[in-house]
Amino acid sequence: MVRLAKIKVDPAQLTEYNKALLTQMKTAVALEPGVLTYYAVADKKDPSSITILEIYADTAAYNKHILTPHFKKYKDTVKDMVKSLELVDVDMIGFARKPDN
Repeated sequence: MVRLAKIKVDPAQLTEYNKALLTQMKTAVALEPGVLTYYAVADKKDPSSITILEIYADTAAYNKHILTPHFKKYKDTVKDMVKSLELVDVDMIGFARKPDN
């Protein structure tokens, strides 16, 4: 399962949002076998516009993920920081990366 999360954050709370996001991402990847990849990027012209690429082993892994304590803590922490959220499910066409050294 591959999803893009397009998030608009209150610029005044961006530092706190980014901390909460990074904590959630690292915890999910470390603790959940079905959470395969997270990439979070910010628009250079508008750093409060964030896009996250999320890759899960399958839909069941995603459904487990959103019920975890760390994800619920993240959602609770950022609820007043996020101005908008759009979730876009996409199909993986392919990927290319260098092998780990």
